[in-house]
Amino acid sequence: MKKLTIILLAFILLASCTSRKKIVYFQDIDSTALEDVENYSDQLEIATNDILNINVRTLNPDAALQFNPQAGQGQQNIRLDILKVNGYLVKKDGTIDFPELGAISVKGKSTKEVQRFLEKELQDYLKNPIVSVRLINYKFTVLGEVNRPGTYEIIEENYTLLQALGQAGGLTINGKRKNVLVIRHKDGERIAKRIDLTSSDWMNSPFYFVKQNDQIYVEPNNPQVKRAGFIGNASTVLSALSVILSAIVIIFR
Repeated sequence: MKKLTIILLAFILLASCTSRKKIVYFQDIDSTALEDVENYSDQLEIATNDILNINVRTLNPDAALQFNPQAGQGQQNIRLDILKVNGYLVKKDGTIDFPELGAISVKGKSTKEVQRFLEKELQDYLKNPIVSVRLINYKFTVLGEVNRPGTYEIIEENYTLLQALGQAGGLTINGKRKNVLVIRHKDGERIAKRIDLTSSDWMNSPFYFVKQNDQIYVEPNNPQVKRAGFIGNASTVLSALSVILSAIVIIFR
């Protein structure tokens, strides 16, 4: 009977162990050729309901005032944490209303493309204009087996998936590293991509950077799923085995 108990305990301990391959990130990083990050860093596309902060500068600051209004002209006051900025709301038709230039189509363009367009068009009004364009309602959601699930809003572009997961406190020990789901909205469609964080090939893909409104879900691993069922963790199994062994002893005594 003692031998049977020892064997059963050893089996339970082995079954409860987690291998290194299920936990460690980037296991093939040393053998993976990583591409230039610039190949994927400028792919952020402006979409409907995005809010753009546009700042125009020139050698004569007074001349640029009409292009940097504090309110009106199609702008909407936006509060991001404690920072107040003026933003241009992208309407359903994909345009914003800009002073002097009127309706400008921005949907599907990058912030750099809008910046270059405005610098060219404003040359009729300003000498050597310098324009900066930034998306200010850039947000993503992280759910599942992370330490701080929720929706996060940031003001910088080119935010990586690793940064997004880090913002959420990282994966818990129960998070399934090989099956992180990213749901992305593009041109009215939803794209689902599963990421294996233990590998490195996804770093050479458009999913290296998160996009606005991305939804990231970390699936629980098998032990966590079982823990939610009738037969859960090792302590539950041991209790069940204890009852079984006691019954066997009574029967064969």
